[in-house]
Amino acid sequence: MNNPSLSISVVIPAYNEEKRLPNTLRATIEYLKASPHEWEILVVNDGSHDKTADIVREYAIQDKQVKLLEYGKNHGKGYAVRYGMTHATGDIQVFMDADNSTSIDHIEKFLPYTQKGFDVVIGSRDVDGADISVHQPKYKELLGDLGNLWIQLWAVPGIKDTQAGFKMFTKKASQNVFPYLTIDRWGFDVEALAVARMKGYSISEQPITWINDPNSKVAASAYVEVLKEVVQVRINILRGVYGRAA
Repeated sequence: MNNPSLSISVVIPAYNEEKRLPNTLRATIEYLKASPHEWEILVVNDGSHDKTADIVREYAIQDKQVKLLEYGKNHGKGYAVRYGMTHATGDIQVFMDADNSTSIDHIEKFLPYTQKGFDVVIGSRDVDGADISVHQPKYKELLGDLGNLWIQLWAVPGIKDTQAGFKMFTKKASQNVFPYLTIDRWGFDVEALAVARMKGYSISEQPITWINDPNSKVAASAYVEVLKEVVQVRINILRGVYGRAA
């Protein structure tokens, strides 16, 4: 990875992830230790009832760069990501999923785009070069395709995949986007991108290798929830909820 002076923050939201989180943490730590960068991993425990927090504490004993953030009851993935990103300190701030569906080594592919001047680089399953090693069930893929048309209409025209869980922000962009966000659950990705664009930050959509986890916690009802929240994002922009546009 170029520019070794950069520091990297990785935010991982986690809700009852005692089974999937250990492998993701091991792979992420191993990758970052081999990089030339200063780094931190912030695991946000979103009100888990299992051993998620204990697992993170064990890793934190071994590596001081691993940190546990928690706040009590479950609030939703959007809240957890927002909490983590507003506590991150790195020059480059990334959030990724606890199931490692998109692996940490995508950082190496994304960083050059920040050096070209992009403020936000997002992973996409729907641009040329994407590799979907394990697909979602057909009905989820269809719902996702239909939902994206709605999302582009209301919030972020031109972005083909808002929901892949691997996104990179420069520190400046993160600090000017995440504190303003309002959506606590599945529609937060759309809100983050819409606010980033409204504030004048440039977004690059890049292909990822993505492996669907059959134990995914995203229910079909979440797609309907996102469609409602997308409309709310547009209303919020018109009302000036997110502050001033660029």
